[in-house]
Amino acid sequence: MEIIKEIIYDHPVIFGIATLFAIIFVRDILQKKHTIQHNFPIVGHLRYILELVGPELRQYWVANDKEEMPFNRAERIWIYATAKGQNNNFGFGTTELLYEAGYPIIKHSTFPMAEDKVTVINNDPSAVPCLKVIGEFHKRKYPFRPYSVVNISAMSFGSLGENAISSLNKGAKIAGAYHNTGEGGVSPYHCHGADVVWQLGTGYFGARDENGKFSFDILKEKVEKNPHIRMIEIKLSQGAKPGKGGILPAAKITAEISKIRQTPIGKDCLSPNSHNMFHDAESLVEFIEKIAAITGLPVGIKSAIGFTSFWYDLGNIMKSTGKGPDFITVDGGEGGTGAAPLTFTDHVSLPFKIGFARLYMIFQELGVSERITWIGSGKLGFPDRAIIAFAMGCDMINVAREAMISIGCIQAQRCHTGHCPTGIATQNKWLQAGVDVEMKSKRAAKYIQGFRKELLALSHSAGYEHPLQFTSKDIEISMGMNRFTTLEEVLGYKRDIVNFTSMQDYKLTPVRS
Repeated sequence: MEIIKEIIYDHPVIFGIATLFAIIFVRDILQKKHTIQHNFPIVGHLRYILELVGPELRQYWVANDKEEMPFNRAERIWIYATAKGQNNNFGFGTTELLYEAGYPIIKHSTFPMAEDKVTVINNDPSAVPCLKVIGEFHKRKYPFRPYSVVNISAMSFGSLGENAISSLNKGAKIAGAYHNTGEGGVSPYHCHGADVVWQLGTGYFGARDENGKFSFDILKEKVEKNPHIRMIEIKLSQGAKPGKGGILPAAKITAEISKIRQTPIGKDCLSPNSHNMFHDAESLVEFIEKIAAITGLPVGIKSAIGFTSFWYDLGNIMKSTGKGPDFITVDGGEGGTGAAPLTFTDHVSLPFKIGFARLYMIFQELGVSERITWIGSGKLGFPDRAIIAFAMGCDMINVAREAMISIGCIQAQRCHTGHCPTGIATQNKWLQAGVDVEMKSKRAAKYIQGFRKELLALSHSAGYEHPLQFTSKDIEISMGMNRFTTLEEVLGYKRDIVNFTSMQDYKLTPVRS
């Protein structure tokens, strides 16, 4: 007893730790929920700790530079370096398997475009404008030519925290890119001056009345109050969970998010898996035209690709009526920033290259592909992938996770838990405090600008001034067994001819007054 008393009075910390371990030991033996903890008391907890930090440990200590998914270390290093304005070059040659089936090669010209022949717009050496004016064909009141072919994809306030959304919006403003709101609606953090694309998902967040029904009047009022809203995007589905509504876990719903979305605190916010304002291609076109009429804005749709019968119906309606979407965002099955069931993430929706090619060919077959501004989405946030998307028929690309990485995401894969360690995909105030908006906004801008500069460098190497001049003949694809063929042969189609003159002929569309 004397020894115990001596320990208690002279070494209280040791006694406290020993008591804690004793309590855990007894608790582990008596509980029946976790076998490992019962059979290996105290020590068994290490398994769950290691499992918790597993992704972080693997990405730094275990996996090699080209091994991780969805973005390997080499890809993340390129984004981090570009966002920080650091040296983003790599030395000692490629580590890729150039003969592996499906590997792309961008063909260069013997006589690249000389640097002194390059036209610079607005004194911005990274400027790469969209070559189409969105909404021009359908004569919308406020057509829009985006300044940037690289833009920030749909990520909602709720899925991401206010500091992350603010950083991306301010970064988009600096870089001249637009910022898609995601289905959570237009929040105050989307309103720092960048061009905005308001996405309407199946929950119609931000455009609902007090009964939760979609309201054209509310939509019109909000568009009129915010001149930076340049387009409306109706989300039919997305790559992470096509055919299933959005999921915002209860842990991430704050009072502010509850107010914006008109959804209760303490319950998961589950969007319906389908729209109630339309049910087929004809009623979708009617919905699009009504929104365009009351707002004057270009209206488009976003979708992952599955069955193609709907797209034939939509294309035929466009052909016969001259009405329909001004742009189509095609999302690949490899995309996705939000929470989703594993089966949906892994097995539902075609990957980008397959889905886009099928859809584009349908619209070409029907003679309406040139009416559409085509936007690609789904792990396209790297110059080589963007060039391939452009050669396939895309006019622009949207980036999501790559933009998150540019402001500090470490791919911890905790987005759905509310415990993002970098403070990006969380509403936790303490964790969000680590996201310095002014600094991170500059990094987001540098990533987009650096991305565009490399697109221009690739274009110049092929003898072009603009990346949309690439054709599918300019890309070679490995077929394995030391055989390469052109992307055109693989796809079975040519992209529509791009009418390009000079960079100086493509100006910004003035903001609505």
